[in-house]
Amino acid sequence: MTLEVVNLGLPKSGTTTLARALRLAGYAVADHRLRGRNTVDPAQKGTPVADLLYRGYFETGDPAAHLPGITALSEMSVLRGAKSLWPQMDFALLLAIKRHHPDVRFLASRRDAFDLSQSMLAWSDLGLTRLPDSAIPGLPEGYGDTTKQRVQWVEGHYAALARFFAKDPNFLEFDIADPDARARIATFLGRDLPWWGHLNANPIRERLGSK
Repeated sequence: MTLEVVNLGLPKSGTTTLARALRLAGYAVADHRLRGRNTVDPAQKGTPVADLLYRGYFETGDPAAHLPGITALSEMSVLRGAKSLWPQMDFALLLAIKRHHPDVRFLASRRDAFDLSQSMLAWSDLGLTRLPDSAIPGLPEGYGDTTKQRVQWVEGHYAALARFFAKDPNFLEFDIADPDARARIATFLGRDLPWWGHLNANPIRERLGSK
């Protein structure tokens, strides 16, 4: 089985919503970690997608080699403790995916950079601790504790994707706030999306009345 869809969006950019939409459209989706539905191997359950992508990349050349049965990836990064892996920012790895899965469609979920920064800030310890305390592509350790720095990092990521995938018909960036997002994704993938909504809302922002 081959990878068909890979999302390169950052955390809190609608990746959970996208995961459900793709799953209901018939894709076998891995979202951040492998769940029970993704594998029959107990040893793989809970393994971050990023770990498996790099293992496949360095062991075989194919980043998806250790993701049998998975046809879509909705979120790939992991930032927990000392582990900081961001495949969506590793262009050598993306080239390897394209080489081994030439028909793969790349999505880039995004939202307003300030709103994304605020969501990261209020979600667990992501913005307050994990980002500034970690080494991340484009955001070295010691940076990311201010809104300005997070916004610059977010905008830089999507600008780099736009340059890397310039004029590539197999790439689509979409804003989750766009009322036409569902239709645009469905047209791009050539598959109907029977559901589109809002999942994994930030509980702090929800209490404040911000969606």
